[in-house]
Amino acid sequence: MTAFTTLELDELGDRVVVTLDRPAQRNAITAEMIAELHTVCARIEADPKLLLLTGRGDHFAGGADIGQLRARTRDDALAGINRTLFDRIGRLPLPTVAAVSGFALGGGAELSYACDIRIATTTARFGNPEPGLGIMAAAGASYRLPQLVGMSVAKQVLLGGHILDAEAALRTGLVLDVVEPGSHVDAAHRLLDRIARSAPLALRLTKTVVDSPGTHPFADDIAQAVLFETTDKHDRMTAFLEKT
Repeated sequence: MTAFTTLELDELGDRVVVTLDRPAQRNAITAEMIAELHTVCARIEADPKLLLLTGRGDHFAGGADIGQLRARTRDDALAGINRTLFDRIGRLPLPTVAAVSGFALGGGAELSYACDIRIATTTARFGNPEPGLGIMAAAGASYRLPQLVGMSVAKQVLLGGHILDAEAALRTGLVLDVVEPGSHVDAAHRLLDRIARSAPLALRLTKTVVDSPGTHPFADDIAQAVLFETTDKHDRMTAFLEKT
């Protein structure tokens, strides 16, 4: 097993639980954390499982490590260091859930946007204050946030520096549910328990089709054709009919 220094990894039967583990720094995202999350992604790609992503302590992730960010150059930006990881998380084969408490700001917000579903506590705050530091939110916020909350709200966050509190995040659809502090990880596990009862291939194909750009009726038909021929589909429908 790989020894992680910025993460805690718990591999369960049907899911992987990743906890960002730099609580004294509000789980600020460092180059080392990016590398370790790439290692986690490689494991999930090789052996697809659900992913639960959360942060140690009071906060999810307060952003990228500013000391490291200040030292980055044009070539670092062109390499898309954070964006490449967050895009990879977005492409993981099975559903991903972020359990967010406290700050999810800057790169931390973009990391949560890369997950399929978010659950928040009442203390959660989502925002992208990057322009105040002379940069932009360039690790996925420009294309993910408008899809999640609409263009108007996305511009309020990305241009206006607006912070979405838990109530606003729920109202705009950024999060599925808001729970009391300390209960968000359990709530995420309950959601994953429900997801895990579905057919893995159906989840995988649904996520692939939903994330594909544009309209794709023929892709829907082909994916459904594959599922119609599976033993899992036959067994599940038989069990449903016999139960009724």
